[in-house]
Amino acid sequence: MTPANASINGPAQLPDRVERLQHRIGYSFAHVPLALEALTHRSHSQPHNERLEFLGDGVLNLVVAQWLYEQEPAQDEGTLSRQRSALVNREALLQVAQRLDLMPLLQLGPGERQGGAARSSILADAVEAIIGAVFCDGGYPAAARLVQHLLQPLLDQTALEEAPKDAKSRLQEWLQARRLPLPRYQLLETRGEAHDQTFLVRCQLAQPLLEAQAQGKSRRMAEQRAAQQVMDQLLEDSGG
Repeated sequence: MTPANASINGPAQLPDRVERLQHRIGYSFAHVPLALEALTHRSHSQPHNERLEFLGDGVLNLVVAQWLYEQEPAQDEGTLSRQRSALVNREALLQVAQRLDLMPLLQLGPGERQGGAARSSILADAVEAIIGAVFCDGGYPAAARLVQHLLQPLLDQTALEEAPKDAKSRLQEWLQARRLPLPRYQLLETRGEAHDQTFLVRCQLAQPLLEAQAQGKSRRMAEQRAAQQVMDQLLEDSGG
């Protein structure tokens, strides 16, 4: 499944675009030509990434289906299918590509870097091709780890959207019902590089005097977790 000349590629010969890709996705290729193929659009040269894209699409669907099956034991087949569709569609893959800043790494022919639908399609397809390349290079376990790493912010968001009502909304309603000041959210720290950041947020109440800190892979997730901690304190102090 790997190119015949893969063994001649050592660390000293690692192309810059491959080195940057490996850093951004947290995976090192044993067979560098696979990475280059995944980053090559058909407008540029052969071999291009369409076959890897086809393979990566299948791997992506399987990994997400397995994750949902294990994490959502109470959901029926229809709900699981809708959740999977929300996680593997073009818009979701485009978000992943933008977070990785993938466009500068791609090998494209003249005129293929324009905006609009064509650019979105190229980026989404490249994400699938990279998943396919990692599957060929490291097998299913490596590909599964990569998919979960790339989609974790979306998995977190899906989990939040499935909740009956998010923590920030419940906290605001609890305070409003008692005519108390609304909470204040403050971003305390952002850690990590652009493609893999962690946000530390504080949720603070003036009355009653309470605060909590929490972190998450998005600022929204961190705020939700901090709000939940404050809500738990309020319910504990008031006896539920």
